[in-house]
Amino acid sequence: MSSEATKYALARAMEECMRTQSVDNITVTELVRRCGVARQTFYRNFLDKYDLINWYFGKLLERSFEHMGSGRTVREGLELKFEYIRAERVFFAAAFRADGTNSLKEHDAQAILDFYTRLIERKTGAAPEGETAFLLELYCRGSVSMTVKWVLSGMRTSSAELARYMTDALPGPLRELFTRIDLL
Repeated sequence: MSSEATKYALARAMEECMRTQSVDNITVTELVRRCGVARQTFYRNFLDKYDLINWYFGKLLERSFEHMGSGRTVREGLELKFEYIRAERVFFAAAFRADGTNSLKEHDAQAILDFYTRLIERKTGAAPEGETAFLLELYCRGSVSMTVKWVLSGMRTSSAELARYMTDALPGPLRELFTRIDLL
């Protein structure tokens, strides 16, 4: 089994376990047993179970935002992200309940901040600084908090509506920047 296939198999095993128990109670031993791989195979691919969750979420981000900036808007990217989360609701509800230094919430905020920072730098030739950098981080952290709240409260709002709320919540200077670089 290729490394990528192994990673996805471990992610599926994690999701299966999350259906019946909290992330904190899931062990690496249980994951490798479900996949039929050796423990060292797990550690060759991931630092710990949170690293596995974060890797899987990173794959989701790549899929949902891969075309942003080349025709896809922020709203479209967010809507796709929320649709992926909805489709994998068991996984993400359990992952968002877990806390800690390597938690999905912190990883998500940093991953989205890094994504937007790289995108802005690619489009403008410079990374955001000063007030723009501050507002971008504030926006990313706030959007993660609202995404977690949406997931843990049962996802009653549609993905499209949540994406609209998120883009409508962009601070004025970010809205101006995103409009100028064709992201809105």
